[in-house]
Amino acid sequence: MRFGLSFLPDCTPETKSPQTYFSDALELSVRAELGGLETIKMTEHYLHHYGGYCPSPLGFLSAVAARTASVRLMTGCVLPVFHHPIQLAAEAAQVDAISGGRLDVGFARAYLPDEFDALGLPMEESTERFRETVRAVLRLWTEEEVSEDTPFFSYRDVTGLPRPTQRPHPPAWGAAVRTPESFTWLGTEGLGLLITPLISPHEFRDHLTLYRDAFHAAHGGTGLRPRVAASLPLVVADTDARAERIAETHLRRYLDVWALAVNAWDRRESTAYRGYSGFGWMLRGLKPTELFTRGGAIVGSPATVVDRIRAFNDHIGGVDQILWQIDFGAMPLAEAGQTLELFCSEVLPEVKSL
Repeated sequence: MRFGLSFLPDCTPETKSPQTYFSDALELSVRAELGGLETIKMTEHYLHHYGGYCPSPLGFLSAVAARTASVRLMTGCVLPVFHHPIQLAAEAAQVDAISGGRLDVGFARAYLPDEFDALGLPMEESTERFRETVRAVLRLWTEEEVSEDTPFFSYRDVTGLPRPTQRPHPPAWGAAVRTPESFTWLGTEGLGLLITPLISPHEFRDHLTLYRDAFHAAHGGTGLRPRVAASLPLVVADTDARAERIAETHLRRYLDVWALAVNAWDRRESTAYRGYSGFGWMLRGLKPTELFTRGGAIVGSPATVVDRIRAFNDHIGGVDQILWQIDFGAMPLAEAGQTLELFCSEVLPEVKSL
């Protein structure tokens, strides 16, 4: 199993300024590479304190590339529904070149109503727009004189530049959360799967089976294999009690900021997002202790964390990579750095053979 860091800004100006947030994130990225972690991931969002500091994961990853030598750089995720495929394919290929071929590109459909409303896009067409844009990006990376004619964009005889450094293109991933059809589609398309198990790994086990079955049905015998990466909050401290105190404070902030971003779902329904109505109520009702007692976060002393990682991997049915959120809830650099140091020195040697 491989490990890395997953960033999603959840700061307010009172808890961390944008300058401090990115200074901390870049410092943690450098330390992660030195400690033996393999991936740095960043997510795109707008308008809200949940993610809104980072409208451009590719911009952040370009800065990480300049400070590191070998760590993989992953968008987790860019939101294709808000971008033209020519622009997205070109900007990603540029970062692939800057980094010497270290980029992985994760795509997500987007799900925050305020983002769609402000950018003037209907949520009901998000699935088709997402899929058409992802397919178009992959064509622009691998083909020349590409033509497209969709309800969302059209062009003729386009050859994208720069060409990707990695061939045939950077590894591509897609995020799925609730909709079974999303897991099936990602498997059929041959993309890696990105998940964030919010409460319990058990809730994702059947969905991972859907993904893997669809992948094998479409790509069996080709040499391609399904890939699953999970993002989880992590706190490691010298004792379980200390880790849990840190986690409770910052998980509460993390959940509160997230709940504010999804408030619109308390009064909204969409046929494209079945099961999302009331999302804010659900987040506000969650207790931080529920996350780390049921497996939605990993918290404890090094020995406890080793046991909980093994239990998580068993309960979910196995993942290829875990990307840790170690700075959630606007956590200070000192505490996030402690988690990273203890994980790399005392936990990683015990779990990397999973």
